[in-house]
Amino acid sequence: MQSPNLNAKGTLDLKGGQSVATGGVDSKTKKRNIHGVLNAVSWGVLFPIGIIIARYLRPFQSADPAWFYLHVSCQVSAYAIGVAGWGTGLKLGSESKGIQWTAHRNIGISLFSLATLQIFALFLRPKKDHKYRFYWNIYHHGVGYAILVLGIVNVFKVLRRSQKSTKPYDGYNNGQGRQQPFNA
Repeated sequence: MQSPNLNAKGTLDLKGGQSVATGGVDSKTKKRNIHGVLNAVSWGVLFPIGIIIARYLRPFQSADPAWFYLHVSCQVSAYAIGVAGWGTGLKLGSESKGIQWTAHRNIGISLFSLATLQIFALFLRPKKDHKYRFYWNIYHHGVGYAILVLGIVNVFKVLRRSQKSTKPYDGYNNGQGRQQPFNA
């Protein structure tokens, strides 16, 4: 038996003598993939790019105010995509037979909450010469870097988890390498 045979999907009716192929991806797997891609693009790509733009383009006078608009565009786009990914994750969680409060879920909720605070802080940003601007900058940078770290940790946490097999037997020696042929 080769690995493509082990991945086949279908049903066999032994009573009626018919088999029905059900190839394709099931709905839950499709939603998981959508959730993963949306969040990887949002928290793992766009948010870090927005931070890089602000950190490394801001010192150049010739880049002002373009760096700011690029930074805000990147972060707001990342937040919007992140909201879609978070909503998909909530839907997946609600469809589960039992809610599992895993580290991934807890980090995701924290990440979304901090990002929402960061978006609201955009509307409360004092002018450059205001006496509270210094404190706002500390808040903005601190929460921004927390989002960066949590986002990257959460993306890689799932990537590492998906490499481990959770199936009792998957045709490859329980995920521990290639199955050895049976010797009589």
